[in-house]
Amino acid sequence: MTIYRLGVLKGDGIGPEIVNATVDVFKTASRKANIDIEWLTLPMGWEAIKQYDNPLPEVTTEGLKNTHGWILGPHDSASYPPDHKKNLNPSGVLRHTLDLFANIRPAKTLPGIQSMVGEADLVIYRENTEGFYADRNMFVGHGEWQITEDVVITAGVFTRQAIERIAHAAFQMAMKRRKKVTVVHKANVLRLSNGLFLNICRDIAQQYPEVTIDDYHIDAMAAHLARRAKDFDVIVTENMYGDILSDLAGELVGSLGLAPSINANDTIAMAQAAHGSAPDIAGKNIGNPTGIMLSTVMLMEWLAEKHNDPKLKEMGTYVEQSLAQSLKEGIKTKDLGGHATTSEFAEAISEKIMRIESR
Repeated sequence: MTIYRLGVLKGDGIGPEIVNATVDVFKTASRKANIDIEWLTLPMGWEAIKQYDNPLPEVTTEGLKNTHGWILGPHDSASYPPDHKKNLNPSGVLRHTLDLFANIRPAKTLPGIQSMVGEADLVIYRENTEGFYADRNMFVGHGEWQITEDVVITAGVFTRQAIERIAHAAFQMAMKRRKKVTVVHKANVLRLSNGLFLNICRDIAQQYPEVTIDDYHIDAMAAHLARRAKDFDVIVTENMYGDILSDLAGELVGSLGLAPSINANDTIAMAQAAHGSAPDIAGKNIGNPTGIMLSTVMLMEWLAEKHNDPKLKEMGTYVEQSLAQSLKEGIKTKDLGGHATTSEFAEAISEKIMRIESR
Protein backbone atom coordinates (compact mmCIF):
# COMPACT_ATOMS: atom_id res chain seq x y z
CA MET A 1 0.00 0.00 0.00
CA THR A 2 1.29 3.46 -0.94
CA ILE A 3 1.91 5.84 1.94
CA TYR A 4 1.05 9.38 0.90
CA ARG A 5 2.92 12.23 2.56
CA LEU A 6 1.01 15.51 2.71
CA GLY A 7 2.49 18.78 3.92
CA VAL A 8 0.58 20.93 6.41
CA LEU A 9 1.32 24.69 6.51
CA LYS A 10 -1.08 26.16 9.06
CA GLY A 11 -0.39 29.83 8.45
CA ASP A 12 -1.68 32.88 10.33
CA GLY A 13 -4.88 34.16 11.92
CA ILE A 14 -7.55 31.48 11.84
CA GLY A 15 -5.21 29.26 9.79
CA PRO A 16 -4.10 26.92 12.60
CA GLU A 17 -7.72 26.37 13.72
CA ILE A 18 -9.23 25.64 10.33
CA VAL A 19 -6.25 23.60 9.11
CA ASN A 20 -6.23 21.49 12.30
CA ALA A 21 -9.97 20.89 11.85
CA THR A 22 -9.37 19.85 8.25
CA VAL A 23 -6.57 17.43 9.12
CA ASP A 24 -8.73 15.88 11.86
CA VAL A 25 -11.60 15.30 9.42
CA PHE A 26 -9.31 13.80 6.77
CA LYS A 27 -7.67 11.53 9.32
CA THR A 28 -11.13 10.13 10.00
CA ALA A 29 -11.81 9.79 6.28
CA SER A 30 -8.45 8.10 5.63
CA ARG A 31 -9.21 5.47 8.26
CA LYS A 32 -12.65 4.94 6.73
CA ALA A 33 -11.17 4.56 3.24
CA ASN A 34 -8.29 2.40 4.55
CA ILE A 35 -5.59 4.63 3.10
CA ASP A 36 -2.31 5.53 4.76
CA ILE A 37 -1.42 9.24 4.97
CA GLU A 38 1.52 10.81 6.77
CA TRP A 39 0.90 14.44 7.72
CA LEU A 40 4.06 16.56 7.75
CA THR A 41 3.66 19.88 9.58
CA LEU A 42 6.01 22.61 8.35
CA PRO A 43 6.38 26.24 9.56
CA MET A 44 4.91 29.12 7.58
CA GLY A 45 3.92 32.70 8.34
CA TRP A 46 4.38 34.32 11.73
CA GLU A 47 5.39 31.01 13.30
CA ALA A 48 8.24 30.72 10.78
CA ILE A 49 9.24 34.38 11.18
CA LYS A 50 9.65 33.85 14.92
CA GLN A 51 11.68 30.66 14.43
CA TYR A 52 13.65 31.41 11.25
CA ASP A 53 13.15 35.13 10.49
CA ASN A 54 11.49 34.04 7.24
CA PRO A 55 7.76 33.45 6.58
CA LEU A 56 8.66 30.59 4.22
CA PRO A 57 12.03 29.18 5.38
CA GLU A 58 14.19 26.73 3.50
CA VAL A 59 13.27 23.94 5.92
CA THR A 60 9.70 24.28 4.64
CA THR A 61 10.43 24.53 0.92
CA GLU A 62 12.83 21.58 1.17
CA GLY A 63 10.29 19.59 3.18
CA LEU A 64 7.62 20.14 0.54
CA LYS A 65 9.85 18.49 -2.07
CA ASN A 66 9.31 15.20 -0.22
CA THR A 67 5.52 15.40 -0.23
CA HIS A 68 2.82 14.37 -2.68
CA GLY A 69 1.04 17.70 -2.11
CA TRP A 70 0.15 20.02 0.74
CA ILE A 71 -2.41 22.18 2.50
CA LEU A 72 -1.61 25.88 2.69
CA GLY A 73 -3.40 27.86 5.39
CA PRO A 74 -4.04 31.59 4.98
CA HIS A 75 -1.26 34.08 5.65
CA ASP A 76 -1.43 37.58 7.11
CA SER A 77 1.45 39.06 5.13
CA ALA A 78 0.05 42.58 5.52
CA SER A 79 1.10 42.49 9.18
CA TYR A 80 4.59 41.05 8.61
CA PRO A 81 7.65 43.15 9.57
CA PRO A 82 8.70 45.64 6.84
CA ASP A 83 11.66 43.53 5.67
CA HIS A 84 9.28 40.65 4.92
CA LYS A 85 6.26 42.66 3.78
CA LYS A 86 8.16 44.05 0.78
CA ASN A 87 8.85 40.53 -0.52
CA LEU A 88 6.52 38.02 -2.10
CA ASN A 89 4.11 36.43 0.38
CA PRO A 90 4.39 32.67 1.04
CA SER A 91 1.63 31.80 -1.41
CA GLY A 92 3.21 33.91 -4.15
CA VAL A 93 6.62 32.36 -3.56
CA LEU A 94 5.28 28.83 -3.85
CA ARG A 95 3.21 29.56 -6.95
CA HIS A 96 6.13 31.31 -8.63
CA THR A 97 9.08 29.11 -7.70
CA LEU A 98 7.22 25.83 -8.23
CA ASP A 99 5.49 27.03 -11.42
CA LEU A 100 2.00 26.20 -10.14
CA PHE A 101 0.48 27.54 -13.33
CA ALA A 102 -3.17 26.57 -12.78
CA ASN A 103 -5.27 28.14 -10.04
CA ILE A 104 -8.47 26.10 -10.15
CA ARG A 105 -11.41 27.68 -8.31
CA PRO A 106 -14.88 26.08 -8.34
CA ALA A 107 -18.04 27.96 -7.39
CA LYS A 108 -20.89 25.61 -6.55
CA THR A 109 -24.05 26.08 -4.53
CA LEU A 110 -24.11 24.08 -1.31
CA PRO A 111 -27.10 22.66 0.59
CA GLY A 112 -28.34 24.89 3.39
CA ILE A 113 -26.45 27.92 2.03
CA GLN A 114 -28.33 30.84 0.47
CA SER A 115 -27.14 31.60 -3.05
CA MET A 116 -27.67 34.92 -4.80
CA VAL A 117 -27.80 33.20 -8.20
CA GLY A 118 -29.77 30.02 -7.53
CA GLU A 119 -28.19 26.73 -8.55
CA ALA A 120 -24.72 27.05 -10.04
CA ASP A 121 -21.78 24.73 -10.66
CA LEU A 122 -18.83 26.27 -12.47
CA VAL A 123 -15.05 26.22 -12.23
CA ILE A 124 -12.61 28.99 -13.09
CA TYR A 125 -9.19 28.17 -14.53
CA ARG A 126 -6.93 31.12 -13.75
CA GLU A 127 -3.51 31.34 -15.37
CA ASN A 128 -1.28 31.71 -12.33
CA THR A 129 2.16 32.80 -13.51
CA GLU A 130 1.83 35.80 -15.85
CA GLY A 131 -0.69 38.45 -16.87
CA PHE A 132 -0.93 41.71 -14.97
CA TYR A 133 0.28 40.48 -11.61
CA ALA A 134 3.75 41.91 -11.67
CA ASP A 135 5.10 39.75 -8.83
CA ARG A 136 4.64 36.59 -10.87
CA ASN A 137 5.76 37.41 -14.38
CA MET A 138 9.43 38.29 -14.02
CA PHE A 139 12.48 36.04 -13.79
CA VAL A 140 14.18 38.76 -11.74
CA GLY A 141 12.39 41.73 -10.19
CA HIS A 142 8.71 42.47 -9.77
CA GLY A 143 7.62 44.05 -13.04
CA GLU A 144 6.70 47.47 -11.66
CA TRP A 145 8.74 50.65 -12.04
CA GLN A 146 8.21 54.08 -10.50
CA ILE A 147 9.57 56.45 -13.11
CA THR A 148 8.86 59.63 -11.12
CA GLU A 149 6.99 60.42 -7.94
CA ASP A 150 3.82 60.62 -10.02
CA VAL A 151 4.34 57.92 -12.64
CA VAL A 152 4.32 54.12 -12.27
CA ILE A 153 4.58 51.58 -15.10
CA THR A 154 3.45 47.97 -14.68
CA ALA A 155 4.23 45.18 -17.15
CA GLY A 156 1.84 42.43 -18.10
CA VAL A 157 3.38 39.36 -19.70
CA PHE A 158 1.54 36.88 -21.95
CA THR A 159 3.33 33.92 -23.55
CA ARG A 160 2.14 31.17 -25.85
CA GLN A 161 3.50 28.46 -23.55
CA ALA A 162 1.59 29.70 -20.51
CA ILE A 163 -1.65 30.28 -22.40
CA GLU A 164 -1.55 26.90 -24.13
CA ARG A 165 -1.09 24.94 -20.93
CA ILE A 166 -3.89 26.70 -19.02
CA ALA A 167 -6.16 26.32 -22.05
CA HIS A 168 -5.45 22.59 -22.28
CA ALA A 169 -6.13 22.20 -18.55
CA ALA A 170 -9.47 24.00 -18.90
CA PHE A 171 -10.59 21.98 -21.94
CA GLN A 172 -9.55 18.71 -20.30
CA MET A 173 -11.72 19.58 -17.30
CA ALA A 174 -14.60 20.51 -19.58
CA MET A 175 -14.44 17.05 -21.14
CA LYS A 176 -15.17 15.62 -17.67
CA ARG A 177 -18.01 18.05 -17.04
CA ARG A 178 -20.61 19.66 -19.34
CA LYS A 179 -18.23 20.22 -22.28
CA LYS A 180 -18.38 23.99 -22.40
CA VAL A 181 -15.52 26.50 -22.05
CA THR A 182 -15.89 30.26 -21.76
CA VAL A 183 -12.82 32.43 -22.45
CA VAL A 184 -12.73 35.74 -20.60
CA HIS A 185 -10.58 38.58 -21.96
CA LYS A 186 -10.49 42.26 -22.98
CA ALA A 187 -9.18 41.77 -26.50
CA ASN A 188 -11.24 44.66 -27.86
CA VAL A 189 -8.93 47.06 -25.97
CA LEU A 190 -5.82 45.05 -25.10
CA ARG A 191 -5.57 43.74 -28.62
CA LEU A 192 -2.09 42.22 -28.48
CA SER A 193 -1.94 40.70 -24.99
CA ASN A 194 -5.56 39.65 -24.52
CA GLY A 195 -5.87 39.06 -28.24
CA LEU A 196 -3.07 36.48 -27.99
CA PHE A 197 -4.84 34.82 -25.05
CA LEU A 198 -8.16 34.63 -26.91
CA ASN A 199 -6.70 33.42 -30.21
CA ILE A 200 -4.60 30.70 -28.61
CA CYS A 201 -7.60 29.45 -26.64
CA ARG A 202 -9.57 29.30 -29.88
CA ASP A 203 -6.74 27.34 -31.51
CA ILE A 204 -6.60 24.86 -28.62
CA ALA A 205 -10.39 24.43 -28.84
CA GLN A 206 -9.96 22.77 -32.24
CA GLN A 207 -8.26 19.85 -30.46
CA TYR A 208 -11.44 19.31 -28.38
CA PRO A 209 -14.24 19.22 -30.99
CA GLU A 210 -16.77 17.93 -28.44
CA VAL A 211 -16.40 21.09 -26.34
CA THR A 212 -18.41 24.22 -27.10
CA ILE A 213 -16.45 27.46 -26.75
CA ASP A 214 -17.61 31.04 -26.31
CA ASP A 215 -15.99 34.21 -24.99
CA TYR A 216 -16.86 37.41 -23.11
CA HIS A 217 -15.13 40.66 -22.23
CA ILE A 218 -14.21 40.78 -18.56
CA ASP A 219 -16.62 43.61 -17.70
CA ALA A 220 -19.55 41.87 -19.39
CA MET A 221 -18.60 38.59 -17.76
CA ALA A 222 -18.96 40.06 -14.28
CA ALA A 223 -22.52 41.07 -15.17
CA HIS A 224 -23.32 37.68 -16.71
CA LEU A 225 -22.07 35.85 -13.62
CA ALA A 226 -24.34 37.93 -11.40
CA ARG A 227 -27.33 37.35 -13.66
CA ARG A 228 -26.92 33.75 -14.89
CA ALA A 229 -24.08 31.92 -13.21
CA LYS A 230 -25.87 28.60 -13.73
CA ASP A 231 -25.23 28.81 -17.50
CA PHE A 232 -21.44 28.56 -17.17
CA ASP A 233 -19.33 25.43 -16.91
CA VAL A 234 -15.55 26.00 -17.25
CA ILE A 235 -14.18 29.54 -17.44
CA VAL A 236 -10.56 30.16 -18.48
CA THR A 237 -8.86 33.51 -18.15
CA GLU A 238 -5.66 35.36 -17.28
CA ASN A 239 -4.31 35.93 -13.79
CA MET A 240 -5.94 39.15 -12.56
CA TYR A 241 -9.30 38.58 -14.23
CA GLY A 242 -9.41 35.08 -12.74
CA ASP A 243 -8.66 36.38 -9.26
CA ILE A 244 -11.49 38.91 -9.43
CA LEU A 245 -14.06 36.64 -11.07
CA SER A 246 -13.43 33.72 -8.72
CA ASP A 247 -13.95 35.93 -5.65
CA LEU A 248 -17.15 37.26 -7.20
CA ALA A 249 -18.40 33.77 -8.07
CA GLY A 250 -17.60 32.46 -4.59
CA GLU A 251 -19.60 35.24 -2.96
CA LEU A 252 -22.51 34.84 -5.39
CA VAL A 253 -23.00 31.15 -4.55
CA GLY A 254 -22.88 31.69 -0.79
CA SER A 255 -19.73 33.17 0.69
CA LEU A 256 -16.09 33.68 -0.15
CA GLY A 257 -15.42 31.87 3.13
CA LEU A 258 -16.71 28.69 1.50
CA ALA A 259 -14.63 29.00 -1.69
CA PRO A 260 -12.03 26.29 -2.36
CA SER A 261 -9.12 26.14 -4.77
CA ILE A 262 -5.99 24.25 -5.68
CA ASN A 263 -2.81 25.52 -7.33
CA ALA A 264 -1.24 22.91 -9.54
CA ASN A 265 1.16 22.02 -12.32
CA ASP A 266 1.60 18.63 -13.96
CA THR A 267 3.43 17.09 -10.99
CA ILE A 268 2.44 18.81 -7.73
CA ALA A 269 -0.53 20.60 -6.17
CA MET A 270 -1.41 22.58 -3.08
CA ALA A 271 -4.80 23.13 -1.48
CA GLN A 272 -5.53 26.75 -0.58
CA ALA A 273 -8.86 28.33 0.34
CA ALA A 274 -9.64 31.59 -1.44
CA HIS A 275 -10.28 33.60 1.74
CA GLY A 276 -7.85 35.42 4.02
CA SER A 277 -6.57 34.87 7.56
CA ALA A 278 -9.28 36.84 9.46
CA PRO A 279 -6.94 37.94 12.26
CA ASP A 280 -9.81 39.67 14.10
CA ILE A 281 -11.34 36.31 15.04
CA ALA A 282 -8.13 34.28 15.41
CA GLY A 283 -8.01 32.05 18.46
CA LYS A 284 -11.76 32.18 19.07
CA ASN A 285 -12.53 28.78 17.50
CA ILE A 286 -15.23 30.30 15.28
CA GLY A 287 -13.51 30.36 11.86
CA ASN A 288 -15.23 28.53 9.02
CA PRO A 289 -13.09 25.60 7.75
CA THR A 290 -15.35 24.79 4.77
CA GLY A 291 -13.12 26.49 2.20
CA ILE A 292 -9.93 24.70 3.20
CA MET A 293 -11.78 21.39 3.66
CA LEU A 294 -13.21 21.55 0.14
CA SER A 295 -9.79 22.63 -1.16
CA THR A 296 -8.36 19.48 0.38
CA VAL A 297 -11.14 17.46 -1.28
CA MET A 298 -9.93 18.93 -4.58
CA LEU A 299 -6.36 17.97 -3.69
CA MET A 300 -7.45 14.38 -3.07
CA GLU A 301 -9.23 14.25 -6.42
CA TRP A 302 -6.12 15.61 -8.14
CA LEU A 303 -3.89 13.05 -6.38
CA ALA A 304 -6.33 10.23 -7.15
CA GLU A 305 -6.07 10.92 -10.86
CA LYS A 306 -2.31 11.43 -10.81
CA HIS A 307 -1.59 8.24 -8.86
CA ASN A 308 -4.49 6.23 -10.28
CA ASP A 309 -5.74 5.53 -6.76
CA PRO A 310 -9.55 5.64 -6.39
CA LYS A 311 -9.24 5.39 -2.61
CA LEU A 312 -7.99 8.97 -2.52
CA LYS A 313 -11.09 10.16 -4.36
CA GLU A 314 -13.23 7.98 -2.08
CA MET A 315 -11.73 9.70 0.95
CA GLY A 316 -12.49 13.12 -0.50
CA THR A 317 -16.04 12.04 -1.31
CA TYR A 318 -16.59 10.98 2.31
CA VAL A 319 -15.63 14.45 3.47
CA GLU A 320 -17.56 16.32 0.78
CA GLN A 321 -20.78 14.38 1.35
CA SER A 322 -20.57 14.61 5.14
CA LEU A 323 -19.83 18.33 5.02
CA ALA A 324 -22.80 18.92 2.71
CA GLN A 325 -25.06 16.90 4.99
CA SER A 326 -23.92 18.91 8.02
CA LEU A 327 -24.75 22.18 6.27
CA LYS A 328 -28.11 20.81 5.16
CA GLU A 329 -28.93 19.94 8.77
CA GLY A 330 -28.09 23.48 9.88
CA ILE A 331 -24.75 22.66 11.50
CA LYS A 332 -22.91 25.84 10.58
CA THR A 333 -20.32 28.24 11.92
CA LYS A 334 -21.23 31.73 13.10
CA ASP A 335 -20.46 33.45 9.78
CA LEU A 336 -23.18 31.36 8.14
CA GLY A 337 -25.76 32.11 10.84
CA GLY A 338 -25.07 28.97 12.85
CA HIS A 339 -23.79 28.27 16.33
CA ALA A 340 -21.14 25.58 15.79
CA THR A 341 -17.54 26.30 16.66
CA THR A 342 -14.78 25.34 14.26
CA SER A 343 -14.04 22.17 16.19
CA GLU A 344 -17.72 21.28 16.64
CA PHE A 345 -18.28 21.62 12.90
CA ALA A 346 -15.33 19.30 12.23
CA GLU A 347 -16.56 16.80 14.82
CA ALA A 348 -20.01 16.71 13.20
CA ILE A 349 -18.45 15.93 9.82
CA SER A 350 -16.23 13.20 11.30
CA GLU A 351 -19.22 11.59 12.99
CA LYS A 352 -21.11 11.49 9.70
CA ILE A 353 -18.09 9.98 7.93
CA MET A 354 -17.99 7.17 10.45
CA ARG A 355 -21.68 6.41 9.86
CA ILE A 356 -21.23 6.02 6.09
CA GLU A 357 -21.52 2.42 5.03
CA SER A 358 -18.15 1.10 3.83
CA ARG A 359 -17.94 0.31 0.13
